[in-house]
Amino acid sequence: MPNATDLLPRLHAQGIHTLLVQFTDLHGAAKGKLVPLAHLDGVLRDGAGFAGPSIWGTGLPRTGPRSEFYARGDAATVQPLAWMPGVARIVGDGFVDGTPFEACPRQVLRRAIGQLTARGWSLRTGIEPEFFLLRHTPEGRWLPADDGDRLDKPSYDLKSLPRQFDFLQALRQVLTDAGLDVLQLDHEDAHGQYEVNFAYDEALASADHVMLFKLAAHALAEARGMVFSMMPKPFANQPGSGLHFHVSLWNGEGDAARCVFQPDTGAGDPPGANLSALGRHFIAGVLHHAAALCALAAPTVNSYKRLVVGESLSGTSWAPAYVTHGPNNRTAMVRTLPGRFEWRVPDASANPYLATAALIATGLDGIDRQLDPGPDCSEDLFALSLAEIRARGIALLPQSLDQALDALEADAVVCGALGPVLAGEFLRLKRDEVLAYARHVSAWEFERYASAF
Repeated sequence: MPNATDLLPRLHAQGIHTLLVQFTDLHGAAKGKLVPLAHLDGVLRDGAGFAGPSIWGTGLPRTGPRSEFYARGDAATVQPLAWMPGVARIVGDGFVDGTPFEACPRQVLRRAIGQLTARGWSLRTGIEPEFFLLRHTPEGRWLPADDGDRLDKPSYDLKSLPRQFDFLQALRQVLTDAGLDVLQLDHEDAHGQYEVNFAYDEALASADHVMLFKLAAHALAEARGMVFSMMPKPFANQPGSGLHFHVSLWNGEGDAARCVFQPDTGAGDPPGANLSALGRHFIAGVLHHAAALCALAAPTVNSYKRLVVGESLSGTSWAPAYVTHGPNNRTAMVRTLPGRFEWRVPDASANPYLATAALIATGLDGIDRQLDPGPDCSEDLFALSLAEIRARGIALLPQSLDQALDALEADAVVCGALGPVLAGEFLRLKRDEVLAYARHVSAWEFERYASAF
């Protein structure tokens, strides 16, 4: 691990004069402060200090030694930010009173990774962010930033994509400069919606990459008069934004690493299987805990406008609603592929650290109990009626945040992964969100009821 003595000459040579010490709050929002580079040693040793109660989800008191939250810099994450000349980001782990803070999302993921490390395993994830580029009109309406983006089926549209080429190219360049391997960018299946894919990585680094992407995209969009949005479902009649996870489990390190999800006919895996027996146990755990996982993977009231099956402008929502798995089946909650699976529940508002930590905990539970995921589903689930789904014995995902929170509160495995402080804070804050939404009087209600009776 590099120290200040190693880093300072390199950062000075790169023209860096300031550190952006960044951490992530419970809601998955990037937080932090600017620190002069001269104080790098203090950031690595003690961390940058913050008032703990001012951060969502800490539950810290307003007085005493536990009122201070320190984001202790991870030296391996130092990276210059191309859109902020002279500034380098360093990701911080939360510490309180000199010890790792159990309710820091990055520390939660570190604990989950520790469970894997103890078994000689590591998790690799490829996380695929979808997002909208919007504008806010003087009348208070939210619309796609590109007025010409109006196709009935806009996915992969090469008419509107070039109109946002300046933003997309700038985004690709700053991510590449920061060390990410950008694989592709495309127009997604809603007006004003795009997706960027970067290469998979070790789980902690992958979550860090998502936060770097969000920092960059917010700044680049704002500089161009647009709003970068990871709201799950901005437009009722169009698909929402996912944050799909491609997941694989590995044994060993470097070139000697072996994917333990890769099927092996010599070990008894059937020919043509996508996953090993261990991989099937892992996804069985994910399926078994699907309802509780929803609270973390789809953590807003708006999320549940995405997790429904129904017609959209383009013909489908592309969001799962049923607890099942299938080979290359994008209508299933878990899409299995050779040596990996795609978890399709998470939406763009999910905290990547918490979602990954919960995924690990449920997968390990499936392995430890040798759970069976049931038969593969190759049917188009979107084409089946609810009665047909029920006849097949397929469970429905929670259809509201309130339902998902009930499932989370009752799930000892997922709450155990979060820890009592963060689980309690998450449930409290999200119950408040549900209540605020329930009490809100919308324009739809005025239009429907104001003069109806």
